[in-house]
Amino acid sequence: MASDQAAEVSKTGGSLEDRISQPDTASSGTPQASNAPTSWADEVASSTETDGAVAGAANTAQEPSIPQIDGASSAPGATNLHEPEFNVNVKLSDLQADPNNPLFSIKTFEELGLEPTILRGLTMMNFRKPSKIQERALPLLLNNPPTNMIGQSQSGTGKTAAFVLNILSRLDLSTPEMQKSPQALVLAPSRELARQIVGVIQVMGSFVEGLVVGTAVPADTNSRPSRLECSVVVGTPGTVMDQIKKRIFLTQRVKVLVLDEADNMLDLQGMGDQCIRVKQLLPKTIQVVLFSATFPVHVRRYASKFAPGANELTLEHEDLTVEGIKQLYLDCESDEDKYNVLVKLYGLLTIGSSIIFVKTRQSAQEIEKRMTAEGHTVVSLTGGVEGSKRDDTIDKFRSGEAKVLITTNVLARGIDVSTVSMVINYDIPELHDPHSRERKADPQTYLHRIGRTGRFGRVGVSISFVANREEWQMLMAIQDFFKTDITRIDTRDWDEVEEIIKKTIKNPRSHANYSQQQ
Repeated sequence: MASDQAAEVSKTGGSLEDRISQPDTASSGTPQASNAPTSWADEVASSTETDGAVAGAANTAQEPSIPQIDGASSAPGATNLHEPEFNVNVKLSDLQADPNNPLFSIKTFEELGLEPTILRGLTMMNFRKPSKIQERALPLLLNNPPTNMIGQSQSGTGKTAAFVLNILSRLDLSTPEMQKSPQALVLAPSRELARQIVGVIQVMGSFVEGLVVGTAVPADTNSRPSRLECSVVVGTPGTVMDQIKKRIFLTQRVKVLVLDEADNMLDLQGMGDQCIRVKQLLPKTIQVVLFSATFPVHVRRYASKFAPGANELTLEHEDLTVEGIKQLYLDCESDEDKYNVLVKLYGLLTIGSSIIFVKTRQSAQEIEKRMTAEGHTVVSLTGGVEGSKRDDTIDKFRSGEAKVLITTNVLARGIDVSTVSMVINYDIPELHDPHSRERKADPQTYLHRIGRTGRFGRVGVSISFVANREEWQMLMAIQDFFKTDITRIDTRDWDEVEEIIKKTIKNPRSHANYSQQQ
């Protein structure tokens, strides 16, 4: 489980730049006094003379959810969905001299010259036209000879579809032998994201004859699997590296390597090393594709070494806050009061589906236990749970059998469940510096967390719980980082709280009307 658990490991320093250039070598807080001020912003202002946050929330509308195939957005190409307006800055290492080159952007999938079988898969997934990131990424990805790419775009804008289209277009499935030979490898930080990507490839490649997709994630047993006989492999770095070294996974025909949530994997101690070693075990001629919603400056430097000479599609960080997500926060009197507020919110959590992010596995288990004992239907998923049970939990959440999921940062990245209308930051995401006692906000993780709702332009709401001065200051640091507004809701009038949140996430249109608009 090493590679999965690494998704919950706090980020550390260390020189990944040095590691890339090296050759291969084998609890929740305790309850506090309930003497909280009316607002933590007021409390901080009284001692520091700084301004707090404003109250109130705007009314917005949510797109209705429709049934979803595992890993596939319900209507990712629908033209009536709101898509944020932003500029994608493109660094074209091979086309920079001619910005008017027709390869710079496309407006229809047909312009790419894709095989009819791939276009049929896109139609089945209801992709009508390319998203902004796809317009710019796909011509560069599909260009020959293949070039590396580093792509950054906010959550829910079609990055997965972009690299899957590239993979499907490069496969040689002309003979049974080639169909059983791995030709593309996708690395993901968690088994849940790996399984989701498998689902996207299978659906998009439904009409591609001879396509076989294999999964390389930690198994529940120690039994040695048979040789991977498939054309595409999706897995977690540790398991993939182990299977390559044991010759379960033969790599001589691999021509595309994709890292999804690349910044997270390259920056994590352990997982970054595994990604580097996996790459060193692959042919030197592979096309390297890195995609993520965020790329901190220090990670981008390392990414450029991991994918040399790459075309780069980037967004400035102030443009990254997800449009269509109303960001709110609630003052809580103490850590214990967070639980009481969460229970009060339960009825709103089940309007659609909701994800509650906590700091530790112990917190997730304790909240699940308490809420279940009080008659609420919730499930939890953390890196400490066995693989098959994790698969069962996420499948129940996708199907709607379970509507409230409590989890750690293991699910903060990439997971796409179209019915999620609310994300709760039970604990504010923070960076862990073993050399400092100061608590520091983690804006990148915050962005990935709230990106689990508002997928592909749909409307959602994120609510952060603030139980002390430090948490309020961390949340304000995140607000300043993204130059966004995180609005305080006054909890003294709970009826008003419910009304504000309901207006934000309530569906104004029936499913029938939505279907007709497609």
